[in-house]
Amino acid sequence: MQDAARPIRSCLAILLAAGEGTRMASHRPKVLHEIGHLSLLGHALANLDAAGASATAVVIGPHRADVAAEALRLCPGARLFVQQARRGTAHAALAARAALAERFDDVLIAFGDTPLVRPGTYARMRAAITQGADVAVLGFEARDPAGYGRLITGAHGLEAIREHKDASAEEREITFCNGGIMALKGAGALALLDAVKPHNAQNEFYLTDAVAAARARGLTCVALSADEDELMGVNDRAQLALAECLLQQRLRAGAMARGATLIAPETVFFAHDTRLGRDVLIEPHVVFGPRVVVEDNVTLHAFTHLEGAHVKAGASVGPYGRLRPGAVIGEKAKVGNFVEIKNADVEAGAKISHLSYIGDARVGAGANIGAGVITCNYDGFSKFHTDIGAGAFIGSNSALVAPVKIGDGAYVGSGSVITKNVAADALGVARGRQEQIVGWGTKFRARQKPKGGKK
Repeated sequence: MQDAARPIRSCLAILLAAGEGTRMASHRPKVLHEIGHLSLLGHALANLDAAGASATAVVIGPHRADVAAEALRLCPGARLFVQQARRGTAHAALAARAALAERFDDVLIAFGDTPLVRPGTYARMRAAITQGADVAVLGFEARDPAGYGRLITGAHGLEAIREHKDASAEEREITFCNGGIMALKGAGALALLDAVKPHNAQNEFYLTDAVAAARARGLTCVALSADEDELMGVNDRAQLALAECLLQQRLRAGAMARGATLIAPETVFFAHDTRLGRDVLIEPHVVFGPRVVVEDNVTLHAFTHLEGAHVKAGASVGPYGRLRPGAVIGEKAKVGNFVEIKNADVEAGAKISHLSYIGDARVGAGANIGAGVITCNYDGFSKFHTDIGAGAFIGSNSALVAPVKIGDGAYVGSGSVITKNVAADALGVARGRQEQIVGWGTKFRARQKPKGGKK
């Protein structure tokens, strides 16, 4: 509950997402590339929201309807601003002038290609403003500081940000480097950004110069520290792969901390929104797509792939299981090896043990689906539903041609092609009658010998 003595502070998050990212060698802007099945832009938006941003401004480049659509899909209340010409990071932030003029309590300026900054880190920056700073800059201890701007600190806090090319030999020994992300006191943010002047051949306005502008006005500047990996930007495919690796390490650690067992964590890949209950056992090489919920005491065997699925308590899936969107696996149900489920409700205790495809269907509680059974749900134009009743038994290698209903407790003989409903407790069989011709093999072989004999 909010402390009545501490009113909720308003926060404007300005997310700079105008960069094209030509080093990605892609037709898509870099902020739309994904890690953990969510765009880089989406991660930044989610982390800012979790840090308490009460309003969000996204600065995009011209003619970037794709970035605008993604921002509004993920954050419907976001306000979009266009940086018509690329003239530096301060110039980009000033594209959101109308939002800055509303004088929020604090302003966070972040980047759409920096997806790993934790909500708690943004919250620490906000807290620094609440505690009296006018400017807070996020830095990191660099493993290799070459090329980074250095954060020059002293008795009065952050004194300057010195670009590598402008740093003295002594300053280049500093390993505390600029991460680019900044928080500003809201009341003075617009005036401070307007005070930034270009001083380079490109006539660009850099956000880092806001520190010098603030110091010149006698304002308080502070530097906060975060882990270097948390502040990594994504500019090419190699960095995208590294960001995915770092995100997966976080997601795996989080899953285990919340009570899941990962036998070989480094082989399991999560989506950003995977939800796991307690005492879930995940064997090696399990891959989660988006929108997966797994309840308590579920076992996911090796090489299983899940997307858009809900697995209820006590169920087991795999090995080599495939759950596609719309799959709901009931309590203590079993989906075995090489079984694919799509848009189907497998009810409690049902068993689909091996080599089957169940799509657009209901499998009733306690039903048993034999090996090689498929629901024929698509005629080339439309999808149709198959309903399999509770306790039904479908014999191996049968095809159920939808739309069709198998009643409760019914049986389907192995090898059947079922095109009509089977009543409850009835036996449905649809296959040619077996015949036997005694001695046919001997006569056949005898006829073949004059054609060349045994080969």
